[in-house]
Amino acid sequence: MPNSQMTPGIQSGRLSAEAYQENFSDLHPPYEPHEAAVAADRCYFCYDAPCTTACPTDIDIPMFIRQIQTGTPEEAAKTIFSQNILGGMCARVCPTETLCEEVCVREVAEGKPVEIGRLQRYATDKLMNSGKHPFSRADVTGKKVAVIGAGPAGLSCAHRLSMYGHDVDLFDARSKAGGLNEFGIATYKSVDGFAAREVDWLLQIGGISLKTGKSLGNGLSIDQLTTAYDAVFLGIGLAGVNALRAEGVDKDGVSDAVDFISTLRQAEDMSTIPVGRNVVVIGGGMTAVDAAVQSKLLGSENVTIAYRRGRDQMGASGFEQDLAASAGVRILENAQPVKVHGNGAVQEVEFEYTETTSDGLRGTGETFRLPADQLLKAIGQTLGETPEGIILEGGKIAVSDAGRTSVNNVWAGGDCATGGDDLTVTAVAEGRDAAEDIHQSLMG
Repeated sequence: MPNSQMTPGIQSGRLSAEAYQENFSDLHPPYEPHEAAVAADRCYFCYDAPCTTACPTDIDIPMFIRQIQTGTPEEAAKTIFSQNILGGMCARVCPTETLCEEVCVREVAEGKPVEIGRLQRYATDKLMNSGKHPFSRADVTGKKVAVIGAGPAGLSCAHRLSMYGHDVDLFDARSKAGGLNEFGIATYKSVDGFAAREVDWLLQIGGISLKTGKSLGNGLSIDQLTTAYDAVFLGIGLAGVNALRAEGVDKDGVSDAVDFISTLRQAEDMSTIPVGRNVVVIGGGMTAVDAAVQSKLLGSENVTIAYRRGRDQMGASGFEQDLAASAGVRILENAQPVKVHGNGAVQEVEFEYTETTSDGLRGTGETFRLPADQLLKAIGQTLGETPEGIILEGGKIAVSDAGRTSVNNVWAGGDCATGGDDLTVTAVAEGRDAAEDIHQSLMG
């Protein structure tokens, strides 16, 4: 974490070993078999299931729940994986409360939905823990595809292409595959190295060669790739970070929330992670909540999320906001940072109250200060460098419904492309759908 180690208030080892273990345990413990059976019995198995319609990957949810109910969870897992090969991770991190579970008939009638996410985890864990891979490759086609970015979109695309018999070179800038799943989510949402284990399991399909430490602009170019491969898929995510427009953001103790979360995700011992006594997080999305909650779990005394608009406009779901509140995080709305105070290191953050008018958001002129020895910025990410020859739209790669870009034989999907909502499950769907279109294109 840059600009943090010189700040006296940012320290490691604030808690006991037992506290760290408890704080960073599984957010939603897995079902036992009898619990899964009881939960599955609550499903009405709707014919026109609204839950399936709400799922970005179109999983046949009534089907897989019935398979759990009849005692065949591995068959349920195959139903899930046929649509979403990263169904294990999505069961852990997908905001089911605003997707499939929100429209569950049980939720509408009783206020308590079938716990679809936990049932999905039960089924996928059963199959993955057996060591089996549910799919095999078709006959090799002789076609070769480059997939740039080994995050959810890239992994989904690579797996589907390999299943059709195409050879895939999967590139990633980091030393490990997984993308957001490996580096960008709260540790308590995916424990015990699940993201890495899921990648290893996915690669069992064969035909995928993982090449780390390479990215566009670092050993790879669009021209080179389109010459060497029959097709190219870009799942490069969002590598840049929006700048915070406030005076003094270059002080020690100010860093990006994505870096903070990445450091946490890769730490083997949470007691080695330094955290401030008073932490302020700027932003309103899930990254802000993940950074804030984990700061509290690391032993910070006071953690505040400050968002410039109202809570109803926060990118984080109501569930995530409630999770933050239950962890002791304060959510401060209608407040935008204007200055970071301190002699070399952050000591206070000055805010201005905001209001929404007919002309948009504006400051009221009334200011206040919050004490802070650590300031984390979670105000959104950007594409970074534009791939050569690629047309952008709204700061992202412009794509068709099938993921085709402005360059012939180049597709894109996930956070880097237009049309998504920056969710793991959506990235998986876009990678899968692009693979289908690539396959049709390659096979004429």
